[in-house]
Amino acid sequence: MRFEKWHALGNDYVIVERQELEFELTGARVRRLCAPHTGVGADGVVLVSPPAKPGYAASLRIFNPDGSEAELSGNGVREASLYLRRHGWASSDRFWVRTIAGEIRVTVTSPTACTLDIGRVRLRSEDFPAGAPDGRGELIAAGRSWRFQHVQVGNPQCAIAVADGPALAALDLPAIGPGIERHELFPNRTNVSFYAPEARAPRTIRARIFERGVGETSASGTGATGAAVAFVLGGGDSPVTVLLDGGQLEVAVGEDLQVELTGPGVPVFRGELAEELVADLTTISE
Repeated sequence: MRFEKWHALGNDYVIVERQELEFELTGARVRRLCAPHTGVGADGVVLVSPPAKPGYAASLRIFNPDGSEAELSGNGVREASLYLRRHGWASSDRFWVRTIAGEIRVTVTSPTACTLDIGRVRLRSEDFPAGAPDGRGELIAAGRSWRFQHVQVGNPQCAIAVADGPALAALDLPAIGPGIERHELFPNRTNVSFYAPEARAPRTIRARIFERGVGETSASGTGATGAAVAFVLGGGDSPVTVLLDGGQLEVAVGEDLQVELTGPGVPVFRGELAEELVADLTTISE
């Protein structure tokens, strides 16, 4: 099984074409592939398949390292889109891909960067069924109250504003994140982003991300998008530069909440799984 590993600001995915698989991807197989010592080691897997309908470069399925399937990943889709352009799946720098979350329009701006037109995000969704039309809410986690902004970006986001950079840096995300991710308000779990405005840089926020099925990550495209939308809804200006541990992303938020996400994606290595690992993966029944 041939594959490539890519990363976007440290958020890394194994990209594999459907024709390379000798088995269906299941939760247990994804967990084994993503394992750092007994697999390839990654934050997830992107499966690339021929498009079900004409007019698209490919269909993408995105898996978290815990084996769950994600509706969308801003970093994963950027990495896969640049892979598609580089390997001839797309014949021009503008094309469409399909995900579980829907259609994404891609504009490749360089061999290692692209813009995703994510579409119009929503503030009310089945992922926060008790939510008000404006998506705002409050919950208790890790012994304290948190006010948040729900944003449906193809996947659920819970964006939480904090006072400033030092307050953001002081947060113990491994202790706080799980209680919010799995809070009863979110029946499908949620991604969580904490953000604070940069005092010396207009239209700029710093964010930390606790990703559903992953934990704290160096970067998340949809997490950055959720934080940027919340920032704009709170009075901030667009476009928004989002500073993450792994680097920065640019998020343009329209008045109608139409969103474009711009950022990098680069290959790390390409390889082929050993016959022994393929044999092990084939025997996994789950």
